[in-house]
Amino acid sequence: MAESLKQTETKTEQKINLVEGMFRPSEASHIINALIDQKINYHKIQRLSLCEGDENCDTTYENARIKELLNEKEIAKSYIDTARRKNFDIIINGKLDITFIKK
Repeated sequence: MAESLKQTETKTEQKINLVEGMFRPSEASHIINALIDQKINYHKIQRLSLCEGDENCDTTYENARIKELLNEKEIAKSYIDTARRKNFDIIINGKLDITFIKK
């Protein structure tokens, strides 16, 4: 009985190790910028999708998120520039934690 119960359980959490390792500043910059750019593009597409057929749609969240990500990109650039000037390598540990949520 306990074995059949285990089979019906659904895994509700997933962890993905997206980026892990030590990188030179130029490599770290490329990785971080690529990840942030993908998220920015996602929100731009979401904004465009929302406005399709309705030019007065509310894109407050998308606009704010894009602005926030652009700011984070500048912060990362400054941080990486410091590592470059001081001749440091950079360790990146980027994990995604995915969880199911019932609506």
